[in-house]
Amino acid sequence: MPRGRYSLHDPHDHTPLGEEHFHCATGPSGWRYVSQLTTPAGDHAGSVDLTLDDLGRPIRLQLQAADWQVRGAALDGVTWVRTDPTGEHATEGNVPQARAFTGASPAFYVALSRALRLTPGAGATRIRLVGFTSPVLAPRTLDQSWALVSRTAHATDNGPLQVDEYQVSDLETGEQHTVNLAGDVVLSAPGIELEDLESPPSVFT
Repeated sequence: MPRGRYSLHDPHDHTPLGEEHFHCATGPSGWRYVSQLTTPAGDHAGSVDLTLDDLGRPIRLQLQAADWQVRGAALDGVTWVRTDPTGEHATEGNVPQARAFTGASPAFYVALSRALRLTPGAGATRIRLVGFTSPVLAPRTLDQSWALVSRTAHATDNGPLQVDEYQVSDLETGEQHTVNLAGDVVLSAPGIELEDLESPPSVFT
């Protein structure tokens, strides 16, 4: 069960945004990721709870930020309920063509890699997503393309560590970036740095 800490920063000017303390685990029915977010001053800033089935579909998503909350799942595409800070109003949304959720958390990179199951050199795959970003978790539908550029084994004290390098493109803006994953841990991505890892990443079968 990997457990560790990511530091988060603005990918453009590198302004610190806080930290994400996480643990995650694979199981017979899929994968679960749970984290707590803190501000640069160390105050609580939100949480992420994401569960995938064995096909990489989000069967439960719970996000909390600045008293806003989102609960979602893969249902008729993806469906979610967003609740305001007062708790008096809730709005429901659905995007039938979307396959998954995305956001600032490293969890979403792992989740998308599981949903797509790409092979090196197979070319780019397009995917429609619904994204939620802090502080108000407003939903936005977006299209990305993902390509698995390379898969490399690195020697470690615990045996070979397989690292996957993805090229991710925003199909609206044309912006591209690189994401490096080892199992269910993000090694590097825009705005994300792995600062501490107490145990090796889980190996997906």
